[in-house]
Amino acid sequence: MEREQWGSRVGFILATIGSAIGLGNIWRFPYITYENGGGAFLIPYLFAMITVGIPFMILEFGMGHKYKGTSPHVFAHLNSKFAWLGWFQVFIAIIIMMYYSAIIGWTLSYFSMSFTQAWGTDPNAFFYTKYLKLGSNHSPTALGSLQPHIVLAMLIEWTVCFIAIFTGIKSGIERLNKVMMPLLFIMILALIGKMIMMPGALTGINYLFKPDFSKISDPKVWSAAYGQIFFTLSVGFSIMIAYSSYLPKKSDISNNALMTVLINCGFSILAGIMIFAILGNMAYEQSKPMADVVTSGIGLAFVTIPSAINTLPFPYIIGPLFFFTLVIAGISSHLSVIEAVTASIMDKFKISRKKSVIIVCGIAFVVSLAFATNGGLLLLDIIDYFINNFALLLSCLFELVIMGWIIKLNDIHEHVDNISDFKIGNWFEICLRFISPLFLIVIIASNIYFTLTDGYKGYSKFDLLIFGWGLTALILVIAVLINKMSKEEI
Repeated sequence: MEREQWGSRVGFILATIGSAIGLGNIWRFPYITYENGGGAFLIPYLFAMITVGIPFMILEFGMGHKYKGTSPHVFAHLNSKFAWLGWFQVFIAIIIMMYYSAIIGWTLSYFSMSFTQAWGTDPNAFFYTKYLKLGSNHSPTALGSLQPHIVLAMLIEWTVCFIAIFTGIKSGIERLNKVMMPLLFIMILALIGKMIMMPGALTGINYLFKPDFSKISDPKVWSAAYGQIFFTLSVGFSIMIAYSSYLPKKSDISNNALMTVLINCGFSILAGIMIFAILGNMAYEQSKPMADVVTSGIGLAFVTIPSAINTLPFPYIIGPLFFFTLVIAGISSHLSVIEAVTASIMDKFKISRKKSVIIVCGIAFVVSLAFATNGGLLLLDIIDYFINNFALLLSCLFELVIMGWIIKLNDIHEHVDNISDFKIGNWFEICLRFISPLFLIVIIASNIYFTLTDGYKGYSKFDLLIFGWGLTALILVIAVLINKMSKEEI
């Protein structure tokens, strides 16, 4: 079966940027920056980008391009014993694919509500009580009933992604990203242009970037910088390997990787400016200190920002712009995750794209409905925490150990140099063999220690064992069993 190809280099880069730029850039990066030294945090962040982000992206682009397949195929080609890592990465993508659709569904709902500020004067009570209808039992074991308004929003989002992936790489994913990515940047620049004129906005931006150089010597700050790079670039769970497998023979791998990482990190900084301009204005209007309004994650998007929008002039413009920005960032990332899974099924079972996407989207949509229930947020919260803080980081560590210490990393190095406009130096192998694994080990070890000693957000040990530790171990075991029961075809 002839492998599809991207229609253009621009299309490929926009698709990889679309994958890397997700909701975390908007609601996670600004808070991480603020919490870890403001402007001073950009020093370890840029260092992490150079020593981890760029070389890791070059590595995955090179692997996908050289071996023309998804993660299971690539690792099986290197050595059949390592195909389990490919499947482990695919299972991580499957889980993210399912719960991420719920979050995008929420953003779609809020986009429609933002024209009239339907969340009312108490966005906190509205989101948790009226919209999610969160149950009183603080446990995902009591999911409750499906919420039709969330199911409908998720169905719309799944349909958009299904059509794009069903249509193909060039006609679907590439074409959609060529519209979404420029639109995303235009909207966020428009939001920044509007917000910086509001009272208190510049104070908020200054609060974000005011440097606290004393924190540079804190190992936790460096750990946070490296963690954010791993979190945001879509490496380690098959996406970038799958996307790069559709590149033509003559492709400038190094430049493509460099542009993807730089644009992604640049967008994160723009998102930080936007968010803290909004929070600065909110603090001004409510006569509160900035520290009282700064937050991150789901609470920022669905509680704090709606509260801020309520105080703005022309909220029926700012609100839709903000939530449509979230919708586009979410869908572009979701597309890439679904494609990574779909392509892996195609490679494994030698079936057509159309059959594969019908199977993947059909099953995933049904299972994802668990996140559209009363307890869906709780289930999502635990799974997201363990997938991002353990499974994904372990996957990256396993990949670096295999590629850097067992397989000849020099083979990828030479392949990339032979087809790229500029040659990458020895820093590429030094970073991937020494610096990246070292930071990953420190981050994973600290995550394990703090989760075992402090737990997570007051969830019971049983819930964390089943939906956190247990799920992470389960997908790893299943990946190993798949590798033992069948051999990947090269």
